[in-house]
Amino acid sequence: MKKIVAKGICVTLLTAQMVSMTACAGKQTGSELHVIDDKYRTFYEVFVYSFADSNRDGIGDLKGLTEKLDYINDGDDATTEDLGANGIWLMPIMPSTTYHKYDVKDYMDIDRQYGTMEDFDSFMQECNARDIHVILDLVMNHTSAKHEWFETACEYLKGLDEGEEPSEEECKYVGYYNFSKEKKANYYKVYGSDWYYEGKFWDQMPDLNLFNENLRKEFEEIVAFWMDKGVAGFRLDAVKEFESDNTTKNVEILTWFNGMVKAKKEDAYIVGEAWTGASTYAEYYASGIDSLFDFQFGDSKGIIANAVKHVNKMDARSYANALVKEQNLFAGYNENYINAPFYTNHDMARSAGYYFMPEVDTAQTKLAQAMNLLMTGNVFLYYGEELGMKGSGKDENKRLAMYWSEDAKADYMCHGPMDAEKVEQKYPSLEQQEEDPYSIYNYVKQTIRIRNTYPAIGRGVNEVIEQWTDENIAAVKKTYDEEQIILVYNISDTAQTIDLSEVTLGEEELTAKRLAAKLLVDEQDIVTDSNRITLPSYAVAVFR
Repeated sequence: MKKIVAKGICVTLLTAQMVSMTACAGKQTGSELHVIDDKYRTFYEVFVYSFADSNRDGIGDLKGLTEKLDYINDGDDATTEDLGANGIWLMPIMPSTTYHKYDVKDYMDIDRQYGTMEDFDSFMQECNARDIHVILDLVMNHTSAKHEWFETACEYLKGLDEGEEPSEEECKYVGYYNFSKEKKANYYKVYGSDWYYEGKFWDQMPDLNLFNENLRKEFEEIVAFWMDKGVAGFRLDAVKEFESDNTTKNVEILTWFNGMVKAKKEDAYIVGEAWTGASTYAEYYASGIDSLFDFQFGDSKGIIANAVKHVNKMDARSYANALVKEQNLFAGYNENYINAPFYTNHDMARSAGYYFMPEVDTAQTKLAQAMNLLMTGNVFLYYGEELGMKGSGKDENKRLAMYWSEDAKADYMCHGPMDAEKVEQKYPSLEQQEEDPYSIYNYVKQTIRIRNTYPAIGRGVNEVIEQWTDENIAAVKKTYDEEQIILVYNISDTAQTIDLSEVTLGEEELTAKRLAAKLLVDEQDIVTDSNRITLPSYAVAVFR
């Protein structure tokens, strides 16, 4: 065992090939990454508006994001200065009337606040050079009320004579939306006519009728347009609202979309947002889409947060058992599913606000990130979570400016959503966290590096190690092809000891020599004694 110091940052090497990840950063040698070029990725969710401003207008843009790509992934496995994410989910970038841009006016253009199509093309070129897969947020449940389709349809309806029924042969766009002469729930008046339209989310977001064949042809063109530009796939917004409270019809729509997209690009990646219970969104896997966001683990009252805090009858055992239970549930609908774990997103309070006991809140914040990032599937990390950013309440507060620097006038700093409230950040900016080997940033970065080193972490089938798993210890064995790996989480504020002789790994007995990596929240280290190993509070051990 030896220590390497690079740029003042420590790294502990367990063997020539196995690096102990102790929330240390810097340019270091050690573990060799094994990133497989397939659909399994570590995705970084970016809200362009709040990420990186290149022209000092206060609004993030595509040029700023492009110039900050080295922060996400510099394309060089030999360095450790980048975050290590190899996928980017771009929240909507298409022309819109709002700051959040979920009301799309044109599906084949770039919002001028974010730049031009040439800027997007340059961004894609730089992502390709780094082997970063890009997925676009595709909003198919509704358009903006300012979309040409909707405006044309409304003008047509206004011109109809009294009692005259609309004809799609005269105006195909009337079939794109859900118009009615009856005032139903979530329906709004088409002013100047006796017609109403559905708008589940907002009167300026008219709902689309995705069973309409002409509309489906439009989306075929839209998908082809963006795929020709190199995008790897799509994140589908609000899939359970395509036909609200009708899972069967929603699965039919997703089956059509999946088949259409995969016919154009067989290895395209599709992930859907169905904010509901696991037993319901599991059914959506029958459509053939690759992934559904795993809502049961995310948010302030999800499995991760509850297990870390030992509340709502959740603990370490609950976390481990849930991993196995859901993989069996999802596989029952589609054996080729790829889970999409996430901890927070743009609609949720940020996770640093979930923990408030001064003695352990920082340690809990770190461990919870590892409990997400080391899950099987395509994990998603919301920008700023790696810094422990805060933000809760209204949506604008959850989408604050990326905290590059304490200096609001520093390069790339954004002003964030105009209606956001002032939020006092709990942890320092990136500038300061980069220099602290035990910062949340360095912990998250090293967690991703472990994930990128051992393919079984993202691809393995989970099995609970019952001998070790209890209310404080979650022990999970993952098997991928011929590789097996064991993850042991101490989800408690006290040291926990396990007997290695109780478990085998592959065909061999498990010993302390097979400890491949570790995640520590502070200076306390893992202690080995013969066939026993003691994990300090909130530590993670990886055996291989």
